[in-house]
Amino acid sequence: MNTEAKLIKKIARALPSSSPRSGGSGLRLGIGDDAAIIVQNRGIDWVLSCDAFLEGVHFLADMHPADSVGYKALVRAASDLAAMGATPRLFLLTLALPSERTGKWLDEFLRGMGRAARSQGMRLAGGDTTKAESISISITVLGEVSAGKAVRRSGARPGDIIYVSGKLGRAQLGLELMQRGAGGQMRFAEVVRPHLYPHIRVELGRWLAERRIASAMMDLSDGLSTDLERLTSASRVGGRIYAERIPHVTIPAGLGKFVPGINPDSLHLALHGGEDYELLFTVSAHKVRQLSRAPEFRELTAIGEITGDKRIALVRPDGKAKPLASQGWDPFRKS
Repeated sequence: MNTEAKLIKKIARALPSSSPRSGGSGLRLGIGDDAAIIVQNRGIDWVLSCDAFLEGVHFLADMHPADSVGYKALVRAASDLAAMGATPRLFLLTLALPSERTGKWLDEFLRGMGRAARSQGMRLAGGDTTKAESISISITVLGEVSAGKAVRRSGARPGDIIYVSGKLGRAQLGLELMQRGAGGQMRFAEVVRPHLYPHIRVELGRWLAERRIASAMMDLSDGLSTDLERLTSASRVGGRIYAERIPHVTIPAGLGKFVPGINPDSLHLALHGGEDYELLFTVSAHKVRQLSRAPEFRELTAIGEITGDKRIALVRPDGKAKPLASQGWDPFRKS
C-alpha cells in the first residue's frame, strides 16, 4: 500500500464518512472511490468530487501556460465523474492567488477554464477567492447518473476482462519534454498536448454505466500500476496484464537529437506515467461482445484479466510473469 492510501485511511478513521446506515443523509457511497454518490428522489443520483491543483506540486506557473492550468484544473476534476459514469453539470471554484497573478495570468487561466467548462457542458455555481503566496486551486464538481447505475471500483470479479481507453504514457512524455524546455517547440506541439490539455472520456463512461457493461471502473490519474492496484484492492481481487497488449505512447523518431539526455521507455511510461485521465474498467466475459457498440470503441484495448489471488502480475513478452509494483504518482511517497 502506498503512503497516500495510508493517509486516506487515517482520515476515514478519524472523521464520520461513508456509511450506508447514516440515516437520512442520502449518502449512497462516500470516501474511497473516485467520487461520492448522493441519493436523489427523481431517478437520478448526484455524483460529487473535489480536486486540488497546486503550484509547485501539480504545475509550475512559469512553465505551464495559464490557459492550460485553467483547462486542466477543471477537466481533471470532471474526470472523476466520468470514472463513475456520470454527466458533469456544475462546479465550485476556490482560487488563491498572489497579487501579481490577478492580471494577464488570471485572464488566460479563466479563458482556459471557460473552454473546458463549455466542452463539458458545465456551469460555475460559486466558490471562493483569496490572496496567497502561491497559486492554489480547488474545484468541487457535481454530476448526474441514473439512480443506482454509478460504477464503483469495487465490482470486479475473477474472470473479468481488464480494459483501458486510449494510449497510455502520453501525458508523462509531454511532461518530460516540458521539464527539459522542449515543450514550446512546434515539432512537439502534439506530443505535449495530452499533458497540457487532456481529453476525458465522459461519453464512454456514461455509456458503460447506463448499460451496466463495466463491473468496475476508475480513471487513470496516477499511472496504470498504481490505479490498477487501487481497483483490485477495492474489489478484493488480483489482476494479470500483458506487456504486449498495453497501448503505449509512440516515441517520436529522433527525439534524442532534439532533446539531449532524454531516452524514454514507452512501456515504462504506459505503466507508471500519470495524468492520462483515460478509463480503466473491467467487463465480465459474457458482456464483452456488447463493447463493439461503445463510443470510441476502436480506442479500447483488453490488457488482461482479473484473478482471485489478490496480486497483480505483469506478463512479459517471453511469457514470464512478475509482480507489478505500484510506481505511479504518489505525493507522499519518499523518493
